[in-house]
Amino acid sequence: MNMDTLKVAELCHETNRAFCKSIGDDSQPPWAEAPEWQKGSAAQGVMLHVGSVEDVSPSASHENWLAQKYAEGWVHGEVKDPEKKTHPCMVNYEELPTEQKSKDYIFGAICKFFKDKL
Repeated sequence: MNMDTLKVAELCHETNRAFCKSIGDDSQPPWAEAPEWQKGSAAQGVMLHVGSVEDVSPSASHENWLAQKYAEGWVHGEVKDPEKKTHPCMVNYEELPTEQKSKDYIFGAICKFFKDKL
């Protein structure tokens, strides 16, 4: 993973954090305070998007995130809790609320912009 990938991951994280704040979710820390697992998750998402020949759909982006979380031991829970590894978005893409689906569109749009620049 190169520095440019991490910069795009940071931009995606901070944009996601701003979007979350706009819908009343203050659970996202600033990038500088984010735990390594969260930074790694953002970086893996960026690598998925920029490494793919085809555009990655929002649903494929979510399913990739979901598979990563399952592999790390996360499960569905009513509340996001990193210590218990529970998250309300641990569901299939079709089951996500619209505002959660929006995050996958935003993430993908940022990656698409930078795809040929990395």
